[in-house]
Amino acid sequence: MDLLKWEWSEFFATFVSIFAVIDILGSIPLLITLKGKMGDIRSFYVVLISGVLMILFFFLGRPFLNLFGLNEHSFAVGGAIVIFLLALEMVLGRDIFHTDENPKAGTLVPIAFPLIAGAGTLTTIMSLKATFETKGKNEMVILAAILVNLIVVYIVLKSLDWIQKVIGNSGLIAIRKFFGVMLLAISIQIFVKNFALIGF
Repeated sequence: MDLLKWEWSEFFATFVSIFAVIDILGSIPLLITLKGKMGDIRSFYVVLISGVLMILFFFLGRPFLNLFGLNEHSFAVGGAIVIFLLALEMVLGRDIFHTDENPKAGTLVPIAFPLIAGAGTLTTIMSLKATFETKGKNEMVILAAILVNLIVVYIVLKSLDWIQKVIGNSGLIAIRKFFGVMLLAISIQIFVKNFALIGF
């Protein structure tokens, strides 16, 4: 592996791959909803925990899951169930996750995991690393792409109040319902795709 070789096209492709899976822009309505429930989102700690999870899975992804007798498919199914319940909250306007008013409570679940560093993100990172290893590419490109994505996530989390003001309450309700349905469809797709591959 050539550690000194850096290709910007590779970095951009890796960044876009991770960005698309995190889908922080699509999660804005849900994040605003969660912020309203918790009173605040601890942006720095969300990014820190998400980053730790991503880097952990970059270095120790499969061994970590194997330690608990899990595979990436069962991990994805678990994340899909949490996302499904969050989507129901958005569509029905009913609380399923009875989060207390302390923003610390929602920092790890459901914001850091599975919204940001979810099963899709973590398995994508593992897949990218395996691909880079096979082709002898510079794996530091993946770590750099993770870092830049975390910066983008932090900026979005810090901008939620401004985004909410721009959209307005009626616009937010409409967008929340729409993205809730989209999240339902995505969670079902993730569940169906991975459930049969768990291997009981």
